[in-house]
Amino acid sequence: MIMQIKLILYTTAGCHLCEQAEKLLEQLLSLPGNDNQFEVLPVDISLEERLVDLYGIRIPVVKNELSGKEIGWPFELSDLAELLKTA
Repeated sequence: MIMQIKLILYTTAGCHLCEQAEKLLEQLLSLPGNDNQFEVLPVDISLEERLVDLYGIRIPVVKNELSGKEIGWPFELSDLAELLKTA
């Protein structure tokens, strides 16, 4: 059984860069072979002061929950694909 990787998308409402990141993640999910390989868990940083302190000026940030590695904007589809491999 293949373990599904969780990618956490740190985001907040009204963030146009976050919307671009979501579109890239959707593109990655639609690539052949990725349909059940990972899921995206959006986390609104505004709900937790600690997250605002960590990510407030860096969002969008995508974190591989399994490996703990993360990438901040700007990133491309290839960067997200590489993040999946770091599990």
